[in-house]
Order: sequence, then structure tokens, then C-alpha cells
Amino acid sequence: MILSDTEIKKYLKEGKIYINPKPDLKKHLSGASLDLRLGNEFRLFNHSQNIVIDPKKKAEYTRLVNLSGGKPLIVHPGEFILGITKETVGIDNSLCVRIDGKSSIGRLGIVVHSTAGHVNPGWKGKLTLEISNIGRMPVLLYPGMRICQLVFETLTSSAKSSYAKKGKYAGQKGPNESLIAKEKI
Repeated sequence: MILSDTEIKKYLKEGKIYINPKPDLKKHLSGASLDLRLGNEFRLFNHSQNIVIDPKKKAEYTRLVNLSGGKPLIVHPGEFILGITKETVGIDNSLCVRIDGKSSIGRLGIVVHSTAGHVNPGWKGKLTLEISNIGRMPVLLYPGMRICQLVFETLTSSAKSSYAKKGKYAGQKGPNESLIAKEKI
């Protein structure tokens, strides 16, 4: 079941949903979702340094870019980057979350997640956004702008397997590169 705005407020008060910094609910809460803002750290792929990405090998395929002073990031057509939410998000084991793009951002050609739109029970950390520009014009993205929305779903029972204990990206504070090389292929 998807949580309504009433339930989201209740779960925030009860600590089942944790958002820091606290959102302005008058601006960021909709009928069944909560908006998050874009952080100021990005990972840009080093196209000129690597000719291929090998998921079996741990390598530095990206470089970290940290924006300050209100500077925007230019996302060019066909470009894929990793971003981060400004907010740290935590959910208890009775919930999971879906990350959806904001319609206003999508209408510019920006997709905020490629495949990882699901947040498992027990997650706590900043959310990495898999940002692509599928349009034909470059788009400026500003840290602090509303970039995505969270849709909270209740589970039929609390999960026994918590992401906080098992997840590769648990507690992340920045946009981490893929850790697929840790998996046995």
C-alpha cells in the first residue's frame, strides 16, 4: 500500500521515515510523495581515460565533482552522470521506497534513475541518482533544486533482512561508483 501525505507525516513523527535536513512539508509533500533536492556532489565518467568498463575489475571510472556557490552542472545530451540527494533518507524495515523523477525535470529530458529506483527496507544514507539527459539540448542542474520524489510503500510484514546490515551502499554520503566488482560473476 502506498502511503498518503497523512501517513507520511505520521511516519516522520514516529521515526519510521527519517529525512535530514527536515523537509519543508508545505513545499515538498504531495498527496502521496515527498520531494527531495539535488545535492552538490556528482560523479562524471572519464570517457577519455577508459575505453571500456569491465564490471569484474575495480577501477576508477569516474571523477568526483563538488559544486559550490550556486554553480550549476551542465548535463549534455546523451550524458550519464551520478548525483546525490541533498537529504539523508532512512526507512525502517516495514517500508520500501520508490524514487520517481519530477515531471518538471522529465519534461526537460532529464531522467533521474536508470534502473535503481527501489530503496530496500532498513536503508539509511543519501540516495544516488543515475541521471541521464535523453533530450537534444544541454540542461543545467542546480544543487538544491527539487529533483525527485519518494513514494513510500508498506510491506505485508517487516523485513527480517535489513539493507543496513547487508547492503553494499548502506550509509553512503556521496555518489559512489558501482561496487559490482565485489560480486562473484
